[in-house]
Amino acid sequence: MSSASIVLALAVFLASAVEMVEALTIVVAVGTTRGWRSAFEGVGAALATLAAVVALLGPALVSLIPIGTLRLVVGGVLLVFGMQWLRKAVLRAAGLKAKHDENEIFQKNVSALSGATRTRRDAVGFTVAFKGVFLEGLEVVIIVITLGSTGHALALAAGSALVALVVVGAIGAVVARQLAGVPENAMKMGVGIMLVSFGTFWGGEGLGMHWPGTDLAIPVLIAFYALGMLLLTKSLAARYSSAAAPVAAAASIRENHVGTR
Repeated sequence: MSSASIVLALAVFLASAVEMVEALTIVVAVGTTRGWRSAFEGVGAALATLAAVVALLGPALVSLIPIGTLRLVVGGVLLVFGMQWLRKAVLRAAGLKAKHDENEIFQKNVSALSGATRTRRDAVGFTVAFKGVFLEGLEVVIIVITLGSTGHALALAAGSALVALVVVGAIGAVVARQLAGVPENAMKMGVGIMLVSFGTFWGGEGLGMHWPGTDLAIPVLIAFYALGMLLLTKSLAARYSSAAAPVAAAASIRENHVGTR
């Protein structure tokens, strides 16, 4: 297996795992508050819908669009998605944005669902489970189709997503509500770096650029972006700390002044 195939499989696995953890959080919340039957029915309906989407979009992307055009378009899309993931991950790592808390999301879903009126068929639980799995799963479908088709490795991408589904499902069955320990921000940082790297690589190829070493340029791009994100995170964290220090000192002075009066 080439280095590009390994990187592609890892990128699809991590990206799929991130989305599946979020979907799992919603499903567990539905199952524990509205009943597992409605939760599993919603999951099944969402997976069936996603399967139809894959059947419709997969062949179209592979056979109807020229590979050069596809790589240019997908490269741009991956750059957009990757930069959005990196922006949030960097802000969270630097302490400028609250980290994603799966337990908090779980409790919000539980509170919202517990307050809804139960029905015999429990349409509320079904709808919430369907929506969560479909929306998160649709992102997985897009990642699998775009990365797999442009890299001529659709089977590898689909297999990586399937492995992520099995792993996340097994973890969910064991730990259920204990999802806070999953290092999602680190995963999003890594996936964002990979998406941006693939986007740069395929966007360049779509524009007719010939990368030195062809596929070997991808690990180099990953290392380049990883170093850039590390430096950016440290710079933002240092700037935030230096900016917060005078504010904290001023607050302390005001408290001491009030205390002496």
